[in-house]
Amino acid sequence: MTTEKPRLAVSVFSDYICPFCYIGSRRLLRLADEFDLKVNWCGTEIHPNTPSDGMSLSKLGYSPEAWAQLSAELQILAHEEGLQFIDRDYTANSHQALLLAEAAKRVGRDIFYTLHEALFQAYFVRGQNIGDREVLKDIALEAGLPADLAQAAWSEPEFEQRLQQNLLQAARLHIRATPTYLFGQQILVGAVPFNQLTQAANRLIQERQAL
Repeated sequence: MTTEKPRLAVSVFSDYICPFCYIGSRRLLRLADEFDLKVNWCGTEIHPNTPSDGMSLSKLGYSPEAWAQLSAELQILAHEEGLQFIDRDYTANSHQALLLAEAAKRVGRDIFYTLHEALFQAYFVRGQNIGDREVLKDIALEAGLPADLAQAAWSEPEFEQRLQQNLLQAARLHIRATPTYLFGQQILVGAVPFNQLTQAANRLIQERQAL
């Protein structure tokens, strides 16, 4: 007899140039083993002033010592999730990638998640500039996104409006960091441990069952 998994709806404010978001995505998606997981990925641009060809990480305001410490901590977290980040000296503009991800939602879960993972890998594993539309076109093609939909991502106002709505919602909820998870009224910030995600999920299910 197969036991039906409890349905779990989560919203996540996330960006494809945020290393903690990649780690957090891996951890969150592990909840699908126990729950019928439905994630509302709210693309949120964390460095909107970055030029399309990228810019030096030094311009983000980290001292060399602070960046070295952050990188060491990230490598530990990444290793826990089976990820390997390359060393980078630049950051990319994520706006075009976020638009592409919004467009991918139109064609279904499988292609969206293939693209979702591919964008993270392109930036953190291969060091590609995901602010470059030509790079993004290749990623979209490999992920199975129709070419016309990839073009629509950058020309149809619907997708731009979705990103603006995400920013407005983040402002209303006083969200200032990525990743930020919403489990009902519960807000978790950062690449929190998997057990905290599980606890939040179980608490939400219990609250729903008590209604």
